[in-house]
Amino acid sequence: MKATQALRELGQSLWLDNITRSMLEAGQIRRYIDDYAVTGLTSNPSIFDAAIESGAYDDAIRAKAGAGLSGEGLFFELAIEDLQRAADAFLPIHERTDGVDGWVSLEVSPLLAYDTAATIEAAKALHRRAARRNLFIKIPGTAEGLRAVTECVGCGIPVNVTLLFSADHYRTAADAYLTGVQRRIDQGLDPAVGSVASVFMSRWDKAVADTAPERLKDRLGLAVGLDTYRAYRQLMDSDRMQRLENAGARVQRLLWASTRTKDPAASDTLYVHGLAAPFTINTMPDATLEAFYDHGEVGGPMPADGGDADEVLARFADVGVDIAALANKLQRDGAKTFVTAWNDLMTCVSAQSASLV
Repeated sequence: MKATQALRELGQSLWLDNITRSMLEAGQIRRYIDDYAVTGLTSNPSIFDAAIESGAYDDAIRAKAGAGLSGEGLFFELAIEDLQRAADAFLPIHERTDGVDGWVSLEVSPLLAYDTAATIEAAKALHRRAARRNLFIKIPGTAEGLRAVTECVGCGIPVNVTLLFSADHYRTAADAYLTGVQRRIDQGLDPAVGSVASVFMSRWDKAVADTAPERLKDRLGLAVGLDTYRAYRQLMDSDRMQRLENAGARVQRLLWASTRTKDPAASDTLYVHGLAAPFTINTMPDATLEAFYDHGEVGGPMPADGGDADEVLARFADVGVDIAALANKLQRDGAKTFVTAWNDLMTCVSAQSASLV
């Protein structure tokens, strides 16, 4: 049995962190579904930027630019078309799992990360335009973004809360989601609104690569993962969650993001085999997925009690790493990186439009 299928049988969903039109047209995503046990996918501006720059969207850009579209409006037309096709491909999985799995994600503009009202407006518009029940709107887990999460969930919009980095970040995202769910219950509405909380992993080890002692090399990300998974299991067992489930609500699933290994000396599947756990998701880029399919290994699931997370995190504290401060810095840096990628994407779209029309 291939490692991807073994991980699926352990109870974890494998999602692809990539989408391009050429992948859809060449049948690559269908192959990942059929042969690699992939049951969903995520996207971000960097992915589309590279694909558009490659020329894969030239015909579509020419047609849309000729019809008067430009910039952000043109990009979202392209992205929504692709994600609608992907959502349709994963719809049988979505239906078979009663809405638990089979999701795709579309991100609001990263320029809105600190603007609650504009994020809510954009999320509602994208949700309406995409018109797919198995499509998440990605909203960053900043303080402003979390207020938008509560409002959007309260309106019945499925949300992928992104840019989370720690157990504390996860707890605030879960609280924002459950507050929105409670609003729906109070209003007599269906509380079963899908959501995932996306916690970024590999950036932790990259952040301390030049300062951590050799004995702690590539251990911070997995320790944070263990701490976050413990918080996840505690929430699932909490009175609050069980009361909401009793009213028909669903758990916001935990998703491991940023799972490409940054250290060339480390295992290329470090953040896959090290984060195996039931009722979670691991979204990974093509190269990581292919590596895990080829030579990955699946051991036991992550311990619900956090395992050695406290011990490892304490060792990092002893060498001067402030976990809470670093988590917040990683979130701020991540938001800036997404803005840079978004601006590059808009520049690319404009340049392609001008050269093709």
